[in-house]
Amino acid sequence: MIDLSYTLAGTFTGFVIGLTGVGGGALMTPILLLFFGISPTTAVATDLWFAAITKIAGARIHHTSGNVDWQIVKRLWTGSLPMASLTVLLVSMGTHIVKIDWLTKGIGTIVLVTAIGLLAAPRLVAFAKRKQTGHPERFRTMQTVLTILAGSILGICVALTSVGAGVLGSVMLLYLYPLRITPHRLVATEIVHAIPLAVIAGMGYLFAGMVDGEMLISLLAGSIPAVIAGSKLANRITGRWIRFALAIVLATAGLKVLL
Repeated sequence: MIDLSYTLAGTFTGFVIGLTGVGGGALMTPILLLFFGISPTTAVATDLWFAAITKIAGARIHHTSGNVDWQIVKRLWTGSLPMASLTVLLVSMGTHIVKIDWLTKGIGTIVLVTAIGLLAAPRLVAFAKRKQTGHPERFRTMQTVLTILAGSILGICVALTSVGAGVLGSVMLLYLYPLRITPHRLVATEIVHAIPLAVIAGMGYLFAGMVDGEMLISLLAGSIPAVIAGSKLANRITGRWIRFALAIVLATAGLKVLL
């Protein structure tokens, strides 16, 4: 049975994902923790599948628009997919990585850091542009290595907390590709990168029976039409004010989770 409160939460988050590429973990996990009182492990497990399925719906719209930078996606996957797989394997083998208290604080910390990163994004881009124009050959040489490393960090973060693929990834790519990646390409690239990452990270939780199927269906009932609407709107508006508003929401959520 569809729970309208979850559906409304899914609608809000799905629209933000389609519009900005951000929110699968950074918004939905804190919402489940703060407003619905879901346990951290169930929130992470369910949100991973919510993000994967929602972003599949949005990715089709962005791909059709030709905004996905597949070279960057493949570089990120080179780092993120193996590290997410390894993390899930360690967790499924009983390695004591995921603890309730640690997980809650981890989610709050990552959300807060990424909120600061979003606010600092314009300065990061300006700094990166100076670096690239000042030392273009050295910057390009390091791009591939640093992108794979960024993917590795994202893989670990997403596997443990469901947070990071969109927000942290966006901040990293803004620094690594300041002259190449436009806001619209950034949204599309992050959405596509996050899909297999969320699936791999979610497999261990699924087999462990931590995914709440009824809640997931209710969330998706709102998110799928909303992410399509957000994705279609993404090409028509500037992301500056949306990024600012999202950063405020994330900072508030992160502080609440931590406190």
